[in-house]
Amino acid sequence: MAIRIHPTAEVSTSIEIGDGTSIWHHCQVREGVKIGRNCILGKGVYVDAGVVIGDNVKIQNYVSVFHGVTIEDGVFIGPHVCFTNDLWPRAINPDGSLKAADDWVLSQTLVRKGAALGANSTIICGKTIGVWAMVGSGSVISRDVPDYGLVWGNPARLQGFVCPCGARLIEENRLGEVVVTKCPKDHLQIQIPIKDWEKNK
Repeated sequence: MAIRIHPTAEVSTSIEIGDGTSIWHHCQVREGVKIGRNCILGKGVYVDAGVVIGDNVKIQNYVSVFHGVTIEDGVFIGPHVCFTNDLWPRAINPDGSLKAADDWVLSQTLVRKGAALGANSTIICGKTIGVWAMVGSGSVISRDVPDYGLVWGNPARLQGFVCPCGARLIEENRLGEVVVTKCPKDHLQIQIPIKDWEKNK
């Protein structure tokens, strides 16, 4: 499948793009970026230098994905989501001089397979959003989100767990250190560590 890049997009020549990927109006993709197959980057998306994006990722309009972010396969990122990469941002040093590229510490952020980030959510750097996790619109992620975790709020708090289909998981029983859950929609069973499940209380 062909790669589609809109004429208004600004895409570095030193990147990797997988087959079937579409980069739409007014996107900017910086040097050293790796984008997998069958991805969609909506209008006005900014992808900073060195970002890694997996296969089948959908990034909606006006998302900013900054240096230090890795996005695994099948992730959905809603409109206006913003990633950060500096825990102590300043424009200047204590002596008043303008900060240079080496005057700050990069923090890495990881969004795992199948996760979904709701519109206008902000991801504080250095966090991991787990496999198939779901982040509510407008949330501020200031701590790690467990696999299948459902979070929302500012700061975002764990509200439950969800199936890959999006339905909330229901506890069936416990085996050792895991809670065996079941999806009421497709009846899939998923094991959640008790230590994570108890955070939902």
